[in-house]
This record gives sequence, structure tokens and C-alpha cells, in this order.
Amino acid sequence: MIIDIRGVSKRYRLGQSKVYAIEDLTMQVEQGEFLIVNGPSGCGKSTLLNLMSAIDQADRGDVIINGVNVAELSEAKRATFRNRHIGIVFQSFNLIPVLSALENVMYPLSLRGDRNARQLATEALNEVGLSKYLHQRPVHLSGGQMQRVAIARAIVTTPSIIFADEPTANLDSCTAQSIIELMKKLNDDSGTTFVIATHHQYVMEQASRVITLRDGVIQSMENQPVRECAV
Repeated sequence: MIIDIRGVSKRYRLGQSKVYAIEDLTMQVEQGEFLIVNGPSGCGKSTLLNLMSAIDQADRGDVIINGVNVAELSEAKRATFRNRHIGIVFQSFNLIPVLSALENVMYPLSLRGDRNARQLATEALNEVGLSKYLHQRPVHLSGGQMQRVAIARAIVTTPSIIFADEPTANLDSCTAQSIIELMKKLNDDSGTTFVIATHHQYVMEQASRVITLRDGVIQSMENQPVRECAV
């Protein structure tokens, strides 16, 4: 397995009380899975992705990724670990406003000192259909274009795991399908593991497994039949 979650809980303060976003959750993700996390708004999907991707830390439990217990790493070491092993597509994009699309995608490679950062970032933007927008800043891009920049940034480092929080939420149906086809191709060709939080029915139909959350706990796990992306 590539991800092993053991007895993880995460609470947030709401007024004078604390509310569990994730409560005593245990699950595993196999290498090469195309896993969907589903459930109503507020069920803990984004919190779970943040814990699994080492962005946030659990209050209790272990999060083991590629054999490393990230709960035991310092913040600086978690950042380095993410850069080396993980790609993330944020629901709110998290693009750097003063950088162009190309520079945003180059950024994680630049942190590594990769001399091929410009070439690799250009290729990633071409893959998501943004070859004409390399030098545009986020303020000049539509929501769908910013989402595609975020996806290009996630795939450019060829991570072993990509986490995506509602990656098709800002895309029209045609663009959404092309993005999922790209993700499935990466999954099939290179064995990249995907963990995607989504309500999108088409995306769920491509999954190897669907996990449904409710009130911070797993309500169900369902293996899906293997499907081909429709063209």
C-alpha cells in the first residue's frame, strides 16, 4: 500500500466547543488506485485530503505515506516530502498571483533546482490545453483556466500520488472530461495514484474504488468495475 491511515482524528474549534471533522478513521490506499472520496458538504472530504497529503496534521493517529509516518515530520520536512512525492490540486487553485501560468507550474521544480523546469512546465501546460496562455497571470485567466494551471502544477513533478479536491468544479463538461482522461492516462500509463474528492458522477464512474464519508467517518467503501473513459 502507498497510504496507510491508522486511527486518525482531527477536530476544529467551533465557538466554545470542538467538532470532529475526521474521527478515528482507518483506511489504506493501494499503489496505482484511482480512488474517489465522496460525501455531502461538510462530511470531512477536504480535511481527509489535507491529512493524507501532509498539508495538515492529525490530532491523533498515524498517516503513513510511502512508508514514512508524516505525523512525525517537522513542518519543513513535510514540505520537502510533499515536493518530492505528492502533487496537489486545490479547490481554490492556490496560484501565486504575481507569477504567470508558466512560472506557477515551474515553481515546484524551481524549489528542487531543476534545470529543465521551463521545458517541463511548458509541456505540462500543453497537456492541459493552455499552450496559448503560458505568460498570462491568474487575474487574466478564467476559473477553468486557473484550474488547469493548478492541475499542470500538480503533474509536472511526476509525483507518485496526486490529491485533487473537486478538480472539475470550475470546468465545463467537455474540459472536465478531457482533464479526467488525462488523469486516467497518467494512472494507467505510469501507475500514479490518484485520490480525488468529488461529487461529479462522471469522475466517480472512472474510480477503482469509492469511499463515502459522513460526519467524519467512513460510511461505505465500494469497489468499482474497471471503465474506459468515453471519448
